[in-house]
Amino acid sequence: MSRLPWDMSGRVVVISGGNAGIGLGFARGIARAGGDVVIWGRRQDRNEEAARELAEFGGNVFTQVVDVADEARVIEAFAEAGEEMGRVDGAIANAGLMKNQGCFTNMTGEAWHDLLSVNQHGAFYLAREAARHMRTRAEAGDPGGSILFCASLSAVTGSIGMQHYNASKGAMAALARGIAVDLGKYGIRANTVCPGYTESETVKDQGPDSPLGSQVRERCPIPRFGNPADFEGIGVYFMSDASRYHTGDLVRVDGGWMANAGKLNTSAERRA
Repeated sequence: MSRLPWDMSGRVVVISGGNAGIGLGFARGIARAGGDVVIWGRRQDRNEEAARELAEFGGNVFTQVVDVADEARVIEAFAEAGEEMGRVDGAIANAGLMKNQGCFTNMTGEAWHDLLSVNQHGAFYLAREAARHMRTRAEAGDPGGSILFCASLSAVTGSIGMQHYNASKGAMAALARGIAVDLGKYGIRANTVCPGYTESETVKDQGPDSPLGSQVRERCPIPRFGNPADFEGIGVYFMSDASRYHTGDLVRVDGGWMANAGKLNTSAERRA
């Protein structure tokens, strides 16, 4: 191999929800590795702010106003991105909503469908368009491509009042496995990353004396919240040749939260 496997030079990655939080963390990592980035977000001002930050790394950045719940707009925007950038090598389905309904019996059909329209259906629209583009390239003699779903530990755990969120994130993992099995022959890979508690617009570390803050510090082997920078490396890994034989998998980036079941049991015994 003539280039380092994590060298992203000449590679183009589309990231939904890429203008802030974990999505921007993915984008920064890819830009640092020499890749070009397409940022999708619903707010043009936030897209432009992200583009200014990424420009310092020297790659090309293209921004588009996209609501991933709008299938027609996703199809249109992906075609525009391909034309503007010349190709697309990777796609990260990161855009998502998180709304607690208090209790499952309080959840309305409207709340269910509103969240899934973004988290699940929007992820499907982006992944499908990426897969179509990558398959066309493969059939023309240029195989390869990577699709990454940004889920959550909620994909493998239960949450009070968050069953629609659990369902949407679990669906991402199932979709990734299906894509991996179906399209591996074209060199197309699909995986899922599950962040633990990570600071974002919706998750805040309010200090060690807050209920969630104390819980994270007590249970996490790495006793802190994650932050967007913690996802730069995993984004580069899955979007580059470093993961060229890695597909159909679910990877947790959670500071060891899920590994530390013993800590949870000890805490429960202490409370008893």
